[in-house]
Amino acid sequence: MSGADTAGMPSSSRAGIAASPEVAQRFGAVRSRTLALARPLSEEDCCAQSMPDASPVKWHLAHTTWFFETFILEQHEPGFRPFDPAFRVLFNSYYNGVGDKHPRAQRGMLTRPALSTVIAYRRNVDERMQVLLHHPGEAAAVQELVELGLQHEHQHQELILTDVKHLLSLNPLKPAYVERSEGTMPRRVGNASPAEAALEPAWIAFEGGVVSIGSADGFCFDNELPRHEILLRPYLLGSRLVTNQEFLAFIDSGAYAEPSLWLSEGWDWIRANGIVHPAYWMERDGVRGEFSLSGMRGLNPTEPVSHVSYFEADAFARWSGARLPTEAEWEHAAAGCAIQGHFAEARDFHPRPSSQAGLDQMYGDVWEWTASSYAPYPGYRPAAGTIGEYNGKFMVNQYVLRGGSCATPQDHIRASYRNFFPANARWQFSGIRLARDPM
Repeated sequence: MSGADTAGMPSSSRAGIAASPEVAQRFGAVRSRTLALARPLSEEDCCAQSMPDASPVKWHLAHTTWFFETFILEQHEPGFRPFDPAFRVLFNSYYNGVGDKHPRAQRGMLTRPALSTVIAYRRNVDERMQVLLHHPGEAAAVQELVELGLQHEHQHQELILTDVKHLLSLNPLKPAYVERSEGTMPRRVGNASPAEAALEPAWIAFEGGVVSIGSADGFCFDNELPRHEILLRPYLLGSRLVTNQEFLAFIDSGAYAEPSLWLSEGWDWIRANGIVHPAYWMERDGVRGEFSLSGMRGLNPTEPVSHVSYFEADAFARWSGARLPTEAEWEHAAAGCAIQGHFAEARDFHPRPSSQAGLDQMYGDVWEWTASSYAPYPGYRPAAGTIGEYNGKFMVNQYVLRGGSCATPQDHIRASYRNFFPANARWQFSGIRLARDPM
């Protein structure tokens, strides 16, 4: 979510990543997974662009290839020749140092090159990268950039899923991207039955104090650096994510029509756009359902609410008599949790209910909005050269999200990972965890 071409995705690595003898194998595995995500789609699906914030799948396939060709092969391959010189402009995202870019909002107009040509482009660059990675001297020289490129590709794997979800939701047929075994007919959502009752939420207390946040070791993006100390007051964190049932109570109370709950800009936004519920929720004849990557489904009251904006998360927290956690509070709490949860590897791409008492769902399911504006850490320095455009220039007018989602690869996430989006963004799997101060 995290680099990806949207402002919502962080980027840029730091030095000191040890070379791995398995890098060529890992490179092949990550690249193959991206192609596998496109496999259920038609050529028409892969070319369409549903909104300026989303990109066609074909563009994602090409841009992630462009990264390896532009930043690695062009610099390190003997006798380098581009697959197609025009691709340098067509599939550049936001790297002004590289040169011109095709307008972002017009990526869906790129009916040429054909999808088959983009697949051939990937194959060509993959073969050339494998030659490079099997040369010990060259492999060591490009190790850090390869790791950055693979992490960048992880981000675009997530973007493929979220962009496809938005695209398919606009189709009146409400087609499924993946099949599911359960029935797809919506059911009425009211009082949950005992079998559907969510785990009772609890407040988990943290003492605070002087704590360290930011990446300590291993790969990270430059926005996770430098690791530094911060003073936290004692705080309480919700034991699990806010559920559909809880958010439904917020809706039914008339909260979307109550200006006192909303930030001024958020109030203007919901009024101007007719926002009255999370993205992908639909109601017909008193029955609420939601669109998912497996098509229409009933609104499960115990599942985490997802596809809400920062404005909605903040208003819900205020309505609840609570607040959103700061990113430092979230990271401090998450540092004691194993990185396990419901991630993209499950291949159902839909959040699941909380399953255990105590601090749960810190990783996976939905990205969690924090109250923190996206800003540089004290002492932050962007990476040198064009690759430094990856991240720092987006540190304005955005809020930080933490924890990953059901569309995030599990090995892409860590406690220090900072995702970021504008306050009105909803097409990502974004949800809510509450915090409050001790009484």
